[in-house]
Amino acid sequence: MSLDSKEFRFALGNFPTGVTVITSVADSGELLGATANSFSSVSLDPPLVLFSLDRGAYSLDAYLNAGVFAVNVLSEAQQDLSNRFARALEDKWVGVDYETWETGSPILPGTLASFDCRVWNTYDGGDHVIFVGEVLRMSRDTDAHPLVFFRGQYGLLAKENNA
Repeated sequence: MSLDSKEFRFALGNFPTGVTVITSVADSGELLGATANSFSSVSLDPPLVLFSLDRGAYSLDAYLNAGVFAVNVLSEAQQDLSNRFARALEDKWVGVDYETWETGSPILPGTLASFDCRVWNTYDGGDHVIFVGEVLRMSRDTDAHPLVFFRGQYGLLAKENNA
């Protein structure tokens, strides 16, 4: 049985996800950034996370060669950053503030969480490459709310009314 790839994508879109910007720095010093919702925890001990990147991505080779990456989990106030880093082949970093930690990968301010990682391993994921990273440092914000992606659109997390 063969699945229709378009219908498969639509079915997967019924799973709401958070939105991240995966950053790194190329061997040349060029800053890398890509919006991704394919982020997940893998292990607590050692602390491992993963994301996947399309094999057709312009920056795939640079991510593979970098050996490091950061995952920036976006807040509901950062939809503009998601859109900026979802575009290809333009200077995404003009006017974007960031800091760097151990790996040199850009850490974006105002995120829900950031994870600075060293690549643990990469795996074949069909039309994607799966990057597993060991978390070297992290931060989190306990007050902000997540940017959510569902059925091809941004949304907000419904908050329980405790009145």
